[in-house]
Amino acid sequence: MSKELSTREENYSEWYNELVVKADLAEHSAVKGCMVIKPYGYAIWEKMQQALDKMFKDTGHVNAYFPLFIPKSFFSKEASHVEGFAKECAVVTHYRLKTAPDGSVVVDETAKLDEELIIRPTSETIIWNTYRGWIQSYRDLPLLINQWANVVRWEMRTRLFLRTTEFLWQEGHTAHATADEAIAETEQMLNVYADFAEQFMAMPVIKGIKTANERFAGAIETYCIEALMQDGKALQAGTSHFLGQNFAKAFDVKFASKEGKQDFVWATSWGVSTRLMGALIMSHSDDKGLVLPPKLAPFQVVIVPIYKGEEQLAQINEVVFKMKKAMEAKGISVKYDNRDNQRPGWKFAEYELKGVPVRIAIGARDLVNGTVEVARRDTMEKETLQQADIENKIEHLLAQIQDNLFQKALAMRETKTYSADTYDEFKRILEETPGFVMAHWDGTSETEQKIKEETKATIRCIPLNNKLETGTCIYSGKPSAQKVVFAKAY
Repeated sequence: MSKELSTREENYSEWYNELVVKADLAEHSAVKGCMVIKPYGYAIWEKMQQALDKMFKDTGHVNAYFPLFIPKSFFSKEASHVEGFAKECAVVTHYRLKTAPDGSVVVDETAKLDEELIIRPTSETIIWNTYRGWIQSYRDLPLLINQWANVVRWEMRTRLFLRTTEFLWQEGHTAHATADEAIAETEQMLNVYADFAEQFMAMPVIKGIKTANERFAGAIETYCIEALMQDGKALQAGTSHFLGQNFAKAFDVKFASKEGKQDFVWATSWGVSTRLMGALIMSHSDDKGLVLPPKLAPFQVVIVPIYKGEEQLAQINEVVFKMKKAMEAKGISVKYDNRDNQRPGWKFAEYELKGVPVRIAIGARDLVNGTVEVARRDTMEKETLQQADIENKIEHLLAQIQDNLFQKALAMRETKTYSADTYDEFKRILEETPGFVMAHWDGTSETEQKIKEETKATIRCIPLNNKLETGTCIYSGKPSAQKVVFAKAY
């Protein structure tokens, strides 16, 4: 095995970077700012996809796919949208290469595009241009479409999963006959994301609304889920946007109502990305490596045989294959690692690093006693269990681990959630014990921007169903109707 990880206390950033690479999740690619997602990391992403995709389809959505390239002119049609993404756009200007006299490959200057193409940073513009041909009457509504895709946002400072130039995501784009329907859709998808984060990722989140400063470019309202990582920094884990009629007007998407009246449709968009992988890692992992919630682990159980000689291995194999079959019948994913090119101790360390929820070891003595040794990754506890009925015991244990990870993350968030009544107290908390800071804000973009410039903390959200309590803004001293959630963020 390679050397141990840096610890979270010594250097949280270094610990994260090392863990992503050593746990075989991803690595930097030859293209600056882009990553290679390795098979083990991609298997976790596939688990996320499968769960989310089912939740989308259960709420009436269907999948489609739209072009990677977007004509530059499309971005000019919605002013605030293009302003929000202009500095991150990658632009295609030519469509051909040629060989130079010295044998090198160069751009063919004669092959210049009549109109530059933008590699999609998000798909609102190309999709709403398409929807104009799909929507004529109220009978065509609601239109509930999701896309699984990659996007490109040019980043100068990158970090595996958390911020890369190209990343994977899903983006939902829906059209509705009324504002109320579109708002209901926006809120519904926020709840889907929150349910996924808490039930599958075992990651507690705060649901809320973004301020105008933090709102998605082109949206009327942005709803979000915010999670707190172990180092006290916030991570935006998903967003759902009420777009009003902005994009429908920009792309002339109208429908005939039941009364025959022409009106612009109402729109939403919503998305989560491979950034969730970073959230998953930082929510639960420890100094020994990755810790995965069972619902998202590529395999939930690994079985390692401890044996001397082929005859003993054959006896263990016979017992393990029966156990494995019984667990798989319960829907438990099991890996049996009976390779002979690594010692059991090496395998234990490898699966600990990779965060496999449950490890079962079985040796010659276990064959005699009808037992196995079971180790759980979340608490590192071990116990000896009877082989009989092992599938039900493991099923129960996996449910325990899933719940324990959520409760542990929730307790961590609660201990790192503070209240500040003065600006000095606010700054001291951010500096000494970072986390979520509840504080009064006067509601102005100017105050929010000043606080960001001076402390690097942003308003993560105005929580939904927030308790209204009059007070004074920590920065300006002006009246405030409620406290909002501040934090430094990824």
